[in-house]
Amino acid sequence: MQKINLPRRAVLATVPALLAAPAIVRAQSGWPKGPIKFVVPLPAGGSADAVARILQAKVVEATGWNILIDNKPGGGGVVGATTVAHAPPDGQTWMVTFDNHILNPAFTSPLPYKDSELFNVTQIGRTPQVIATHPGLPYKAFGDLVADARKRPGKLTVGLLTASQALVFMTLLGQDNGIDFNLIPYKGGPQFVQDLLARVTDAAIGSVTLLSPHLARLRPLAVTGEVRTPALADVPTLAELNIKSYPSYAWWGVYCPTGTPRPVVDRMQAEITKAVRSPDVTQKFTEQFNMEILLSTPEQFAAFQKSEQERWFKVIKDNNIKGD
Repeated sequence: MQKINLPRRAVLATVPALLAAPAIVRAQSGWPKGPIKFVVPLPAGGSADAVARILQAKVVEATGWNILIDNKPGGGGVVGATTVAHAPPDGQTWMVTFDNHILNPAFTSPLPYKDSELFNVTQIGRTPQVIATHPGLPYKAFGDLVADARKRPGKLTVGLLTASQALVFMTLLGQDNGIDFNLIPYKGGPQFVQDLLARVTDAAIGSVTLLSPHLARLRPLAVTGEVRTPALADVPTLAELNIKSYPSYAWWGVYCPTGTPRPVVDRMQAEITKAVRSPDVTQKFTEQFNMEILLSTPEQFAAFQKSEQERWFKVIKDNNIKGD
């Protein structure tokens, strides 16, 4: 092997760089500096709040960190997202939210923050949406719902969350299949579920997570995923029913202020991953939330968000869909 002789000056020049590397590690090891906030931009009691609290408990158990849940509802998630976007990028503030968050730029103008001010940390998991009706109504299958909607254009009512992916999805589904649904937006999931149970609406669409506790009193007609979901193995996908649609999922994800040091982001992502992969949390998420675990990288999550926004923003704009 050929011996390479470096000038003494070049050797000495490398010493500060070598000594600096441990200093970087030491600087990052000083994090966290005090309590960490998991901001949930939605009211307590919802799915994002539940996910945040499960993660909080498990990460605290593993690390000993002091993590606080900070519910900041308002504006369909805009208030909480603004708080996180404008927080110092020091690793002390994180946001646990769900899919409606990425539609805020299309529904709220002007938005008090920019998408670029929030950094994608990880997409925890997803679940398809389910279209359901009351068993006392004459819809035995999704085809019956479609037939009635075509017979009574603009009359068949479907309850769903306002400013939501479900609202945009059902608008596109109706457009692509020549079905004129009367979409009824609600500010909360419990409200539209209550009205469906009371037969105020003909049908409703919501995540499998949201509707699962009520399915014994409802009739699920179709799911919006690419394949059937284990929780509803007998319920067909829209694709199986030859309904034109794009697969649609409710999902949960974690963000932080842009500029948060990447080693800190990577550490939090690693702790969240470890927490979700622990057997008890995995069981809760898969059995109670009917969640498909994803745990994507920041780059994968950001690419997914970009693709979804390009698709749904066009539908919102083309159909002048309002978020209020």
